[in-house]
Amino acid sequence: MQRPLNQRSRSTKPTTIHGYAQSGDLLGFQRLLRDNPSLINDRNPVMAQTPLHVSAGYNRAEIVKFLLEWQGTDKVELEAKNMYGETPLHMAAKNGCNDAAQLLLGHGAIIEAKANNGMTPLHLAVWYSLRAEDCSTVNTLLEYNADCSAKDDVRWIVIACHDFGLVNILPLQIIVVGVTFELQEGMTPLNHLSPGPGSEKLRELLNWHLEEQRKRRAIEACSETKAKMDELENEISNVVGLHELKVQLRKWARGMLLDERRKALGLKVGTRRTPHMAFLGNPGTGKTMVARILGRLLHMVGILPTDRVTEVQRTDLVGEFVGHTGPKTRRKIKEAEGGILFVDEAYRLIPMQKADDKDYGLEALEEIMSVMDSGKVVVIFAGYSEPMKRVIASNEGFCRRVTKFFVFNDFSSEELAKILHIKMNNQADDSLLYGFKLNPSCTEEAVAALIQRETTEKQRKEMNGGLVDPMLVNAREHLDLRLSFDCIDTDELCTLTIKDLEAGLRQLSQ
Repeated sequence: MQRPLNQRSRSTKPTTIHGYAQSGDLLGFQRLLRDNPSLINDRNPVMAQTPLHVSAGYNRAEIVKFLLEWQGTDKVELEAKNMYGETPLHMAAKNGCNDAAQLLLGHGAIIEAKANNGMTPLHLAVWYSLRAEDCSTVNTLLEYNADCSAKDDVRWIVIACHDFGLVNILPLQIIVVGVTFELQEGMTPLNHLSPGPGSEKLRELLNWHLEEQRKRRAIEACSETKAKMDELENEISNVVGLHELKVQLRKWARGMLLDERRKALGLKVGTRRTPHMAFLGNPGTGKTMVARILGRLLHMVGILPTDRVTEVQRTDLVGEFVGHTGPKTRRKIKEAEGGILFVDEAYRLIPMQKADDKDYGLEALEEIMSVMDSGKVVVIFAGYSEPMKRVIASNEGFCRRVTKFFVFNDFSSEELAKILHIKMNNQADDSLLYGFKLNPSCTEEAVAALIQRETTEKQRKEMNGGLVDPMLVNAREHLDLRLSFDCIDTDELCTLTIKDLEAGLRQLSQ
């Protein structure tokens, strides 16, 4: 007598790799896979699921473990996606398969993987927990630091979903049973969690994890802020003099980094815009170096997308004929976008004689001024203090846009000696002085006295920090000249003495 079809189908044993994965028949699964290892990532019809999808979705932990530890030539695809873009972890989460979820996470499954609709495993685990009153998979995902504020493609957020709708975790609006309304000040979406068998337990669990995440982010933000501030202080320590500018750099850095921390703690603060600046002083006073430090600072704290400093002079901006200057200047501005445009010797853009209508420098300045309110680039104008007055007076909007003026004073002999020591202690491996050091007799005091004695005030004022590099190069050449080829003292071979520095300075003076 023939049995009914439904009885036949219930008693039929699985014959496919997916059937074994669903039934949990480990021995049958192992036998089939060892006979045909290529089935390890085989896709089933319609749903395009792998054996790992199926076993994870039915919580067949032994089969999941076997697949994850498979030593064959072909490895299991941990992040394989089915027709809905769901990974095996999504399948475990949506069906409350906590054992399978723990195995997958333990083997490095991506916890924030998104399906085609943008949902993460935590979205699906929350949905299951509300229907089944079982928060174990939600708890597992949160223990692995799943993001409680992850958004899906329609901006619904993890917290709740019930038979008729989802509840939003954003503090702006929530959706319950298809009805959208605004939250009042101080209220959270958890206050409006849809009723359901598991809602109370879920609310308690998520509240605790949300608070833990806030604490963890606060600690991380504090640690990151301190590290960034230490990095800035290290940069500033290599800047000699310029006390006022250092104070301003620290103010900007602290404010920007504290804003980072405020945002990490969920606070809403206005976005800062770094002001455009003018650096006034003689050559060699550190204007370009400070601009580069500023670029790194603004990029480090997220104000600028890059730390690039585009250095330009008149010849890079001004054309020789009518109609050339505008496009030429705009190309340089475009090149500098996202970073700093450093206009060196900016006073050269303004003709000495007002009646000089053949000079196109003013056109270049006006092109630069026209983009300074866009926020796309930070502009620093640099040059001698006195000639820069022409630039300031040339455009009535200059002082409205350029709000920070910094004077770079000439370096004293003591400051030049300090610069020399900093350079010797921070030689890059491609520097001519790499591997060399100063004799202990070359103290900052001794070097300062040497510079004071061997240079004139006019020479120091004209060269400033530009005096140090050629002085050191000349000193190394003097060391090479006085050493014997028979010298085998490794210390003597790489040590500059005060006599070498003196010879280097005298050669520079000549």
